[in-house]
Parts: sequence; C-alpha cells; structure tokens
Amino acid sequence: MANRLANSTSPYLLQHQDNPVDWQEWGPDAFAEARRRDVPVLLSVGYAACHWCHVMAHESFEDEDVARVVNADYVAIKVDREERPDIDAVYMSATTALTGQGGWPMTCLLTPDGDPFFAGTYFPKPQFLQLLAGATTAWTDQRARVLESGSHIAETLRGLSAPTRPHALGADVLDAAVDTLRGQFDHGAAGFGGAPKFPPSMVLEFLLRNHARTGDDDALAMASRTCHAMARGGMYDQLGGGFARYSVDARWVVPHFEKMLYDNAQLLRVYTHLFRSTGDALARRVVVETAEFLLRDLRTEQGGFASALDADTDGVEGLTYAWTPAQLVEVLGDEDGTRAAALLSVTARGTFEHGSSTVQLLTDPDDASWWAAARARLLEARDRRPQPARDDKVVTSWNGLAIAALADAGALLDEPAMLAAAEVCAEFVVGTHVVDGRLRRASRDGVVGGAAGVADDYGNLAEGLLALHQATGRARWLEVARTLLRTATERFTAEDGGFHDTADDAEALFTRPRSAADNAEPSGQSALAGALLTCSALVGDSGMRERAEAALGASGQLAARDPRFGGWALAVAEASLAGPLQVAVVGSGPDAAALAATVRRSTSPGLVTVAGQPDADGIPLLAERPLVGGRAAAYVCRGFVCDAPVTDVDALTAALR
Repeated sequence: MANRLANSTSPYLLQHQDNPVDWQEWGPDAFAEARRRDVPVLLSVGYAACHWCHVMAHESFEDEDVARVVNADYVAIKVDREERPDIDAVYMSATTALTGQGGWPMTCLLTPDGDPFFAGTYFPKPQFLQLLAGATTAWTDQRARVLESGSHIAETLRGLSAPTRPHALGADVLDAAVDTLRGQFDHGAAGFGGAPKFPPSMVLEFLLRNHARTGDDDALAMASRTCHAMARGGMYDQLGGGFARYSVDARWVVPHFEKMLYDNAQLLRVYTHLFRSTGDALARRVVVETAEFLLRDLRTEQGGFASALDADTDGVEGLTYAWTPAQLVEVLGDEDGTRAAALLSVTARGTFEHGSSTVQLLTDPDDASWWAAARARLLEARDRRPQPARDDKVVTSWNGLAIAALADAGALLDEPAMLAAAEVCAEFVVGTHVVDGRLRRASRDGVVGGAAGVADDYGNLAEGLLALHQATGRARWLEVARTLLRTATERFTAEDGGFHDTADDAEALFTRPRSAADNAEPSGQSALAGALLTCSALVGDSGMRERAEAALGASGQLAARDPRFGGWALAVAEASLAGPLQVAVVGSGPDAAALAATVRRSTSPGLVTVAGQPDADGIPLLAERPLVGGRAAAYVCRGFVCDAPVTDVDALTAALR
C-alpha cells in the first residue's frame, strides 16, 4: 500500500501516514478513483490536538480488520480541518443538519461526486464497522436511494448560503445584546451557559467596548468577572501561562487540556484591554504570562506560531498538568509542598482523575516572592515530565490574531519583546504565506502548503498587521494590509455585501461555504469587517468603511438573535458606532512618547492611532501634521473633523475624554 500522506504539511495527516487504512489527501485523484472503482468515499475530518480523533484512530484506523473493510469498499480521504476549513465547513453543515450536533472527528460518507449521504462524529469500533457494512449494502442494493439522498442533502444545504437581509447593528441592537447576555450570564461562576464552558473571547471584547461607549457597569462586570474566573481556575495554566481549550465543568475547574493558538491570542488581547480599562493587576499578570507561553511553547524556528499543544500526553489527558499533594511535596519539600497544595486547591481526594488535581489559584498568595520561586520550581519539574505533542503548522489566520494581541500588549505595557515577536511573525507570514499575491492557509517548517487562504486568513492577518502598524508606526504593515483587503474585497464579496468564506476562484465544493457565526474565532465575514473598518480610519477611505458596514449588516440578524455567536461582529459594530477617532502623534523624544502612551490608554472602541514624524511616507494619518512650535503634538480627529493640536498630556487626556 502506497503511503499517500507522507508528504503532507499537516501534522494531523502525518499522524495517520502509517495506518493500515489507505488514506488519501483530498483532491480530484481520490474522487476519480472512487468513480473508477464505483465505491463511496469515507471522509474523516479532524485535527492534531483532538482527543477523540486520537481515540478513534487507535480503535479503528490502526485496526487491521477495520482497514480491510475500508480499503475494500471505500476510498478513504483524511482532512485536517485547520488546514482546509472550507471542506470542514461544508461537511460540518451536513453533519449538524443530519444529526443536530457537530464535532470532531467528523465521519461522512459521500458519493463519488462529493455529495454527503451520511454524516456523524465519533464511532466506537463496533458501531463503525456496523455503519460501514450497512452503507456498503445500501450502496450495492439501493444505489438510487443513496444518490437521491445525497443530492437532496446537498441541494438543501446550498439553499442555506443564500444572500441575507441586511440588519443594521445600531446602538439599540448593541444595547439589547448586552441585555440578552445579562440574562445568560452565570452569576455564580461567571461566563455564559453551563458545562462545558468555553472562553467567550469575542463576547468579552464586545462587553468591554460597550462599557467604553455607554458606561454600562454590568457590561464591564460581566467581562471582568468572567476574566477573573477563567484566570483563577484550572482552565488557566497557573504554572506555565496560557489557557486550555475549555472547561468541562461550569466552574472552570477541569479543563480539556489542549491549548490552541487562536484561544490564547484572543484572550491575550482581551486581558490587555481589560487592563487598559481598569488597571486590573490580575489582567496584567495574565497578559505577561500568556505572552510568555506563546513565545516559549508555540513559537516556531521561523518566528511564526504553532497551532496547538495536544490534549493528551502519551494517550493520557492531563498527564503533564495534574498534581497530587505528594508530588508537590516531592518537588518543594514538606512545608512548601503542603503550603502550595492549599494555595493551588490540590487535594488528597483530587479535583481531576485518579486522585490528582488541576492547579487553581483562587486567591493571591500572601507572599508573592515565595510563590514566584515555588512556581518556577514546579514548572521546572513539570517540564521534566512527558510533554504533549505540538501541532507545529503555522496557520495564517491564527498568526494574525497573535500579531494583533502581541502588538496591542507590547505597545500598552511597553514590552519590546512582545512587539519584536509580533514583527518577526509578521515578516515570516507575509514573506512565506503570500504566494503570487494570494494568501495560503498554512505552512510547516517554513514550507508553505497548497491550501488557499480563506476569508478569515485575509481578515485576521490584516487586523494583526493594522495593529502592528499602529504599535510601531511602520508604513509597510499598513500597505500590506491594504493590499490584502483589496484582494479580499475583489474575491470574497457576496451579493448582499457580506463575504463568502472562499474566493470566487477557489475549489468548487458541493456548496460555497459561508458563515456569519463567530464561534471559536471570528468568522471570515466579521474579521474582514473589522479590518476594513480599522483600515478605513487609518487611510481615510470612505469606501472601505461602507464595505465594512455592509458586512456588519450581513452578520446583523445572527448577532442580534444570539449575541454569543456574534461576538466579533458586535465588537466591530461598537467600533463603527464610536468612531472613527483618529489620533496622530508627531515628533520624537520623551514628549512624543508620553503623548503616544496617553493615546494608547484610551478605551474608545473607534480609536486608531499612529506616532511618527510629520509627513512620514506611506502614513496618511501623519500627512500635513507639523510640529507645534517645534514641539511634539497630538492631532485628535472625530469623524474626519479635527480639533486644534495639543502638546501636553493633560490637554490630550481632556481631548480624548
């Protein structure tokens, strides 16, 4: 059997390269073989850090009996959902439509034309074999019904991507969304809804922006309490920094241990903005520690950021991270180990499995220097344990989120290492992932893959580059972002002014994927809306602003109906309503630095800012903005109408207020 996955750039596909199942990558050759052999396609979609993907692989895909059935009766295709989100999106729509729920691994049976006639998620080996046998019988004896079913499912799902009716996200809708979230808020444990509890990153950003615009104390309280609860509980890595994917319980105690770049990038930015709003010391600590986690554990040799750390270590979830009181004593000694167990909620009974506990920090230690030393020793000991595998592919979209977060945090906290890491990452992604003027989705070991970039790749990378431009004053990042947004507007725009997930010349699937929902990360539509809005304010392009507002209107119905799945659209709408607030700081030296720092402390959702020399090349915000009497100055403009320039911090603070 030929090893058809050996040259893949996906760590997930490489995990399956030695399976007895004769996997192929997605492509025309696989479907041509299905037509030639007159057999259906088994499509399996997952990702490298997925716990149940590993379970199904061990139970079924590594099993010779299963492999014999699959290889005889199907063409087997393996897809990394993170490398091909377009394929994942269209077949996940089929899975949720047919079963009422989705998840990974996703298991679909397709006709040789790609129409789905069965869809599900994880199957234990006995049920999987039963499914395969039943589908083979149906394909042989009831072919017409199978083909008709697949065609009907595909046609129904194509209808779901029809243009939407615009729904403006005005102040009334945004304030009503806060009311809806207030009703869904968990007043006991914070967050929204029950178990499992996911970090609501984009909703938290919306709440912070809404508070900045309206002064609504409830909006700030919901955001602050949720940030505190997540950072105190077991979902946050108290020793190494960074957040796990979600909490399996409603009180943030036990995480699902995989650590995703997209979660940590978005949360890093949220905690940065919480610190900016409140001066919260816990938020600042989480920003620093999470940035350290990104730079230490996810940064690749080329300067990009890897996608994830696995949920499992050697097949055991939590093996790296959980502790018993005895293990703490072994590292720290009797007195300090007992003290640490009390501080970290590590109990004899255990809060996790087999008498072990997740590590929480429900209160601050009474001796910060003691805790810093103990934490360092525990992390050093933990580093000697077996470690989870790393999915080291570099995804364009998620690296854009990381660039934005590190740029915001580095500028606000005056942390040069964060800014430097953001710039190195941007140089790598732009230099490697832009091929012939178009984005590619991912790379590995510095080698870019063949999968085309999708809408969120363009939107999130542009967002990151615009944040980096504002943090550094480098015109290069503004120009690259403008070019990406021009391409996205040309290739992804939908009839209703929103955006498709794939370009107009992308591979044709049974339907062209499109989603207005902000789930674990911004949808392509809201990501592009946000980047277009920011860019329009930085360059004074009213056409870009109109395109951003059209995209927000296309997301409006869903965001208004269910704010938890429209968090980024709502956050962008807050920026649209509050802005543009443009602030240019010209000059150099301590006075200019003080003015720029004052601007960065502003919480206005509509703020864009750049600091640099008057009339700097390629930076429209600095054009025709001279020094004032030879002194550094700040120019504050609202809606393209400018106040007189100011030269001191107090006057600038008053102007921003």
